Amino acid sequence: MLDGLRQFIADIVSPDAQADRTFGDSDYRLAATALLVHVVSLDGEPTAIEKRKLHSLIESRFQLDPGSADKLIASAMQVEGEAVDLYHFTSVIMRSVNEEGRLRIVEMMWELVYADGEVSEFEDNVVWRAADLLGISSRDRIDLKHRVAEKQASLPKGPWGTADAAI
Repeated sequence: MLDGLRQFIADIVSPDAQADRTFGDSDYRLAATALLVHVVSLDGEPTAIEKRKLHSLIESRFQLDPGSADKLIASAMQVEGEAVDLYHFTSVIMRSVNEEGRLRIVEMMWELVYADGEVSEFEDNVVWRAADLLGISSRDRIDLKHRVAEKQASLPKGPWGTADAAI
């Protein structure tokens, strides 16, 4: 019943919103992108570097053209804004993605966390919680964190810092 009410309100606010939505609620790409949007939004408004990194990750990892990546990110922003926890997204991913794919999603989360060159305790905690819900061991999560941090540290500095060169 609550879902019906949400749908009714969404249709009133934006009648074409569902028609424009290419990615359904059971699409693991939408769930993964919602997690990434959540991570990139934790420390306030995402920076231009974080937005470019998010877009780059979505295009390359999900093999999407720029327009499809834009639609996926817009849909993910909408569903992430409506979410009360991470479980909805991680449960979709758990049903659809093998362990290797889930590891890649956690790696993408770390790449976004390190995109601005700083790791807040909130970001670290959210990646830890999401990785746990995705069935990723603490050891694998920490290994991925260190791998991404080392990769980030080895990148040449761009005109706006190391993080910009990574994009």
